[in-house]
Amino acid sequence: MQVPFYGHVRQYHNIKAEIDDKIQEVLESGQYVLGPMLKKFEGEMREYFGSKYAIGVGNGTDAIWLALMALGVGPGDEVITHPNTFFATAEAIWIAGAKVVFVDCDPRTKCIDPLKIESAITDKTKAIIPVHLYGQCADMTAISKIAKKHKLFVIEDNAQAIDARGDNFKQGELSDAVATSFIIQKNLGCFGDGGALFTNNPQIDETVRKLRNHGSARRDNHSFGFNSRLDDIQAGVLSAKLKHIVEWSDQRIKLAKRYTEGLKDVKNIILPFVMPGYRHVFHLYVVEVKDSSKRNSLLKFLNDNNVDAKTHYSIVIHKQEGFPWYKGFAIVGPVKNAELNAESCVSLPMFPELTDAEVDYSIQKVLEWDKANG
Repeated sequence: MQVPFYGHVRQYHNIKAEIDDKIQEVLESGQYVLGPMLKKFEGEMREYFGSKYAIGVGNGTDAIWLALMALGVGPGDEVITHPNTFFATAEAIWIAGAKVVFVDCDPRTKCIDPLKIESAITDKTKAIIPVHLYGQCADMTAISKIAKKHKLFVIEDNAQAIDARGDNFKQGELSDAVATSFIIQKNLGCFGDGGALFTNNPQIDETVRKLRNHGSARRDNHSFGFNSRLDDIQAGVLSAKLKHIVEWSDQRIKLAKRYTEGLKDVKNIILPFVMPGYRHVFHLYVVEVKDSSKRNSLLKFLNDNNVDAKTHYSIVIHKQEGFPWYKGFAIVGPVKNAELNAESCVSLPMFPELTDAEVDYSIQKVLEWDKANG
């Protein structure tokens, strides 16, 4: 059996008629940028997400730095986040001209640890960017309390967590804005690059709408801005997919439970932790090898046995090859949990179209490796 990591083509074939109809509608409209399909999709996102405003932008990275710019965060300011995530979260802060302050992750959830945030706050701190890693929300209740106490902005990076929520909060309720990515690998993915920003703040909405379109709010009138627009074809693809997102999330959760049940007796691997009462939508099903020196052994064994497992964020941001260029733009605190997560993580195949047989085969191979390693 061959177990793939991605199910993009399967998903397309499952709803091919819906997607093709949306694309055809855009092509026939003759309006491919800032057209009626984007406007429609932004309305659908507002309704689904429960936010007052939704702005389609070029990608998830842009969504973060445009939000920072709209909030006036820039040179001389500091923004707190954690380093065991995709490079783009820190990159967006640097693009805005601010300094990244890395704090550690929670050892269980791998999301930012609220207990580490407050000690990293200085008179230069302007914002916190919690990443909802692997499909589980960070502890927004605790983060919001800290932000209010110190009068800081909060931008949620939910690129991996569309449809996730906490035990007593929804995304966007306890922050200034929520930034997301629609690249194909995400739980809600288009057929290219794409992103969006959700907010209840009219000033953020107005400013980002101008910034994404060369500083223009109406034809032939421009100020400082950029070219970061979600095109209408991608908006059409996403519109077709959005109505399925809850169903797909439920299936991810079901598959994750199957993995967890099948692997509950492993000796050498730590399974994902789900916060009580949280809806973890499993963008990734990530296990950790207790002895990080054996992580590559597990990865190779799975790959050699046709399970397309991968690593995600296996190099923390401050240890990336390109990081020295940015030494003047970052502060790295003690981040041993984040570093250990990067060194020990393995992502098992996870997508809604994955079959039970494929999950069971993957479980079997993990168990074989575990038994062979004592």
